[in-house]
Amino acid sequence: MPFVQEPPDTHDVCIVGSGAGGSMAAKVLAEAGANVVVLEAGPEWSVEEDGAMFDWNYASPRRGASTTARPFGEMDACLGGWDIEGEPYTTAEDTNWNWFRARMLGGRTHHWGRISLRFGPDDFNGRSVDGHGQNWPIDYQDLKPYYDRVDRLIGLFGSEEGVYNAPDGIFMEPPEPRCYEKFIKSGAEDMGIPVIPSRLSILTEQHNGRAPCHYCAQCNRGCTTHSNFSAPPVLLDPALQTGNVTLITHAMAREVTTDQEGQATGVSYVDTQSRREHKVKADVVVLAASACESARLLLNSTSRQHPNGLANSSGAVGRYLMDSTGSTIMGVAPQLMNQPAHNCDGVGGMHSYIPWWAHDQDLDFPRGYHFELWGGRGMPGYGFGSGIQNLNAMFPGDEETKKKGGGGYGQQLKNDYRRFYGATVGMSGRGESIARRDNYCEIDPDTRDEYGIPVLRFHHSWGEEEYLQVKHMQEKGREILRSAGAEPLGSVPSKDDGYGITMPGEIIHESGVTRMGTDPDTSVLNAQCQAHDVDNLFVADAGPFTSMPHKNPTWTILALSMRTSEYIIDQRNKGNI
Repeated sequence: MPFVQEPPDTHDVCIVGSGAGGSMAAKVLAEAGANVVVLEAGPEWSVEEDGAMFDWNYASPRRGASTTARPFGEMDACLGGWDIEGEPYTTAEDTNWNWFRARMLGGRTHHWGRISLRFGPDDFNGRSVDGHGQNWPIDYQDLKPYYDRVDRLIGLFGSEEGVYNAPDGIFMEPPEPRCYEKFIKSGAEDMGIPVIPSRLSILTEQHNGRAPCHYCAQCNRGCTTHSNFSAPPVLLDPALQTGNVTLITHAMAREVTTDQEGQATGVSYVDTQSRREHKVKADVVVLAASACESARLLLNSTSRQHPNGLANSSGAVGRYLMDSTGSTIMGVAPQLMNQPAHNCDGVGGMHSYIPWWAHDQDLDFPRGYHFELWGGRGMPGYGFGSGIQNLNAMFPGDEETKKKGGGGYGQQLKNDYRRFYGATVGMSGRGESIARRDNYCEIDPDTRDEYGIPVLRFHHSWGEEEYLQVKHMQEKGREILRSAGAEPLGSVPSKDDGYGITMPGEIIHESGVTRMGTDPDTSVLNAQCQAHDVDNLFVADAGPFTSMPHKNPTWTILALSMRTSEYIIDQRNKGNI
């Protein structure tokens, strides 16, 4: 591969990745006066120029259907997916793992669900609560000031509820629950289960120069008014405006370079367009490429001083791989059938959710989960109404339909679509898995990507705790739907089918592979997300997580990145790094 000699200039900080953690680090460091270079593997992407916020599904030749390059629909605001041409990954023989990667400026922050939950006090001290996993080296009070500042900087809606282990934040007014959310809430509350307003980083009032949401409900396509949170307009653009940031796109990081003492000196990367290798020099390196990408980079950064990979004297790089558990329950609500045509106004996400409520119950599994509610009359697209013959069979509308055994075509089928449109409701559970050392990723010695960089091989399996948790999700979700008056579809999946648990990696909450801890023999980073072995190396994605609570990780990535970046500033000012 052609090599381009690095320029003589040395940056204060090199950041790998421009998603939530990388962009937050760039903003904090640049505004403090640091000379920062940001490497992004993908191209620049602008929602104003590249988004499809107001395009109709029927204008697409695929009616908005998913593709390999856009697995969440071809209008989705993310370049990447589980399968990227030229960028394979492998799995061990007994492993199923789906690894989602974004290749664009801002990473996955353009299309995520904006569910912005804080980790609670018990989430940082799980081992003390139930004996599983390890406690974090920090607790909620250490991170609370940074959560508060992220709330004020970015903005989110919600409500103060005082729910145990679901800390309140600094909220804007939440939007009114939709009809189907009120319907599910009626059933849950009859069972003593709380349903509260969601906590999403979508503005419901003007904030820091950004307009409130106008309720187009297309948040996954990107937002031209920047009313929802994505990293470039909210964090990276202000960083660039300082004049202290150099942004390099199409830069696929290959390894962290080191000197004779084993300290980081910068990053080697491949220009994905010219296929030439370049180097940038920096006094400090911050990895924020996403958890597994950062672990891959460390494992590929071998040297005499770091024969097993950079910052890996503990052997913990790549270990304790985690993802959220997931399972979905769906039903049909007769009360919501035959709705008049109306616009389901709202944000591109749920207005209400069910936080974990059973922390004080005697259960056969540790840790908790929450339910994300869905339904309503969204924009019809490819696959809309699929399986309607099954609903016809459950709820025959007239004698003619009964004679057909649930089938239909022509005017009868059109009438059935209208009848069931908006009557399907669902609940998606998202739960916490236990961090285990034998769930890990490593370098595959036999496979490289198209840039010549060795790829990851995954080893992962769910444990009994996760299967029992998802069984509880399935059973409790059906109880809630029946309590509300809906008819659940299907039955609880069998034990042989894993009770309907998602494939590992499918929820896209991978974390833990560069975990923090107090013991350098069992962890990669200290409480400041600083490598034990290399004091000028930091990680600012979900890799440092010691556990992956059932809350979505982005808000904690942001808070940790802010905290770590301010620590870097402090240590640089003191001359320690």
